[in-house]
Amino acid sequence: MGGILVNNSVVLPIQSYRGIYEVHFGVPFAGLREGLKEKEYLVIDRHVADLYAPVLAKALAESRVLSIEATEENKSLEKIPEYVMALTRQGIKRGCTLVAVGGGVIQDIVAFIAEVLFRGLSWRFYPTTLLAQADSCIGSKSSINVGGFKNQVGTLTPPNHIHISSEVLETLSDADFRSGIGEMIKVHLIAGKDDFEKIQNDFPRLKNDRGVLLQTIYRSLEIKKGFIEKDEFDRKERLLLNFGHSFGHAIESATQYQIPHGIAVTIGLDMAYFFSWQFNLLPQEKFLRVHPLLKKNSNGFEAVKIPFERFLTSIRKDKKNLGSRLSLVLTRGPGRIFQDFYPDDACFQKLCTQYFKEWRV
Repeated sequence: MGGILVNNSVVLPIQSYRGIYEVHFGVPFAGLREGLKEKEYLVIDRHVADLYAPVLAKALAESRVLSIEATEENKSLEKIPEYVMALTRQGIKRGCTLVAVGGGVIQDIVAFIAEVLFRGLSWRFYPTTLLAQADSCIGSKSSINVGGFKNQVGTLTPPNHIHISSEVLETLSDADFRSGIGEMIKVHLIAGKDDFEKIQNDFPRLKNDRGVLLQTIYRSLEIKKGFIEKDEFDRKERLLLNFGHSFGHAIESATQYQIPHGIAVTIGLDMAYFFSWQFNLLPQEKFLRVHPLLKKNSNGFEAVKIPFERFLTSIRKDKKNLGSRLSLVLTRGPGRIFQDFYPDDACFQKLCTQYFKEWRV
C-alpha cells in the first residue's frame, strides 16, 4: 500500500478546492475514543452507536450527540431542518466542528449540514461501511433525496480529515459488504484491464483477508483521487465515475431501496456492459468476461422485483440528463469508459426489458 507514512499510519492526501484533506488508515476511531473535544458535535449512525458503545462510551456520554437511523428516508431534504434544530438545541455555534460516524447516509447528512449551517462548519469523518471507506468518503459530494427521488440536491463540502480502519468492517452484513465491493469493481473497471483482473482474482479473498481488503480499498481511493483532483466539480473526467449509476440509482428508487446502493450499482454496471454490447461498442465476449463477477456480487437479490414503469420514471429524473436525452456512461471495455446522451425511445425501453428478462444479475 502506497501513501505517506505518518506516525505509523498510512496517509493518502486529497487535493480539494478548499485545500488538502487527508485519509488516515489506522486504528478504529482514533482520536474519538477519548471523548469529544471542545466545540465538537457528534452525528452518528444509531446502529453503530449501539454496536460500539463500549469503545465510544466517553464520546456518547456527552450532551453534544445526534443519533440518526441511517436510512434513505432519513437522508431527505424534508428531514434536514429536524437535524439542524436538534444541533441548535444542543448549543452548536459558528466555529464548531461536526464529527460524522457511519456510512454514506450519515456522510451525506453531515456534509450537507456543514455547508449550509452558519454558512459553513468544519467536519471530519469516520466511515464505518465498505462503501464509504472505498468510495464516497473522498470527492466532497453530499447528496440528499427529495420527494422520493435519489440525490436531487447536494453540495461540494470536503471534510477536514477521514479516518479509516478495516476492523470496523468485520461487523457488516454480507449485503452491506458486497455493496462496497460493487463500487470497488466500478473504479477498477474504469482504471483498466490490469486493475479489473486484479479485483477479479482477489474477489474470493476480500471478505476474509484484511490485508487484501485494505490494499483494495486503498487502490480504489487512489483511482478515484485521480479523477476528482482533475475535475472536482463534475464537468468532464469525473462524470465517468457515474459508470453504472444512471441504471443503479433508477433501480434503487424503483425498488424503494430494497436493493442496497452498491448492489444496484453492480446491476447497473452489468446493464451498462449489456447496452454497450447491444450498441456494438464491444463484442459479446467482453460482456461475458465481466458478467460472472457482477452476478456473484449481486447474488441473493434476484428475487427483488424491479417495477419497470418506476424504473423508467426514475432514470428519466436523472439530474445528468439533457432534456429528453438520457445520460449514460458506457464502455468499449475496461479502461475505455465514456459518457454520452441517448434517446429515451422504444429501442431503449426494449433493451431494458430484454436485459431484465434474459440477463439480469
